Amino acid sequence: MIGTLLNIATVIVGGGLGTWLGDRLPAPIRETVMHGIGLVTLVVGVHLTLETRNILIVLLSVVLGGILGEWWGIAAALDRASQWVQGRAAGLLGVGRLGYFSEGLVTASLVFCVGPMTILGAIQDGLSGNIELLSIKSVLDGFTAMALASTLGVGVLFSVITLLLYQGGITMLAGVAERALSEAMIAEMTATGGVLILAIGLLLLEIKRTRVANLLPALLLAPLLVALLDALGIPLAP
Repeated sequence: MIGTLLNIATVIVGGGLGTWLGDRLPAPIRETVMHGIGLVTLVVGVHLTLETRNILIVLLSVVLGGILGEWWGIAAALDRASQWVQGRAAGLLGVGRLGYFSEGLVTASLVFCVGPMTILGAIQDGLSGNIELLSIKSVLDGFTAMALASTLGVGVLFSVITLLLYQGGITMLAGVAERALSEAMIAEMTATGGVLILAIGLLLLEIKRTRVANLLPALLLAPLLVALLDALGIPLAP
């Protein structure tokens, strides 16, 4: 868990600094920073999506995941939870810069938790105590948290809860995760996550607001579809 705790620390430091700087930066600078992050986020999303070996897996995962997410009302539930946390946080941190709380929480959680470094680094930490990958990720996440928090506010800081549960959970269950997730499963889950990252990029660029939270089930469906194809003896590559 040392790697995840280090990751959480860098996000708190970077996010805290970004939140503090946000109010002190003129609106045009914050807007430009937001758009710059959005452009880089699009590049990251494309890069991750190219990990796929079969784009149909990604398509089915996103479509079916979106249907499940809308049915379950994940975005609405997350908004209610965010409003509850926001109300508590406002009393402790003041009322400023909480307007984008939900966006900051969802955006940062996806950016910090989607990608091969999260899964592979967490497994490596859990199996051998080697935190090399997570150390690199921690530095990157710290700077990203500062940039995101400067525009989206304190919600970015609360993404450490997601980081602890998801990345820390994989570390604690490293042996199980290593046996359960094949290289192909990780690749398709990463590619599917890339699509969600693309949606975040479009949101940051104010091009299209997507209920990204309702697409989260896609991250679970991707490895399940790969496992299903493997069980049926169908090759992953078309």
